[in-house]
Amino acid sequence: MPRTPSFDQQVYAAVARIPRGQLATYGQIAELIGAYGAARQVGWALRRLPLPSEIPWQRVVNAKGQISFTPSREGSDWIQRKLLLAEGILVDAAGNLPLARHRWQPR
Repeated sequence: MPRTPSFDQQVYAAVARIPRGQLATYGQIAELIGAYGAARQVGWALRRLPLPSEIPWQRVVNAKGQISFTPSREGSDWIQRKLLLAEGILVDAAGNLPLARHRWQPR
């Protein structure tokens, strides 16, 4: 009998589909895996990823179109900003980015 992937594995598989130069929200990933309302849990799953990672975690942002800057991220918020800038996504010093322009629309 096949094992059901864990919540984290489902999050990582969904995030791995986000193309370079595009963004998704935590809530969007939660909906994609059938966990509507679990945006915060998606964020926690991504925080558990060891860095560096092949999973493009940096492409997931909050619903306001911002990087969530907080001391509890231990600097990963600044890494996220740097990685997004390297992909050509403009991010201002406050972590705001053009979500509408770069929003991923999965099929």
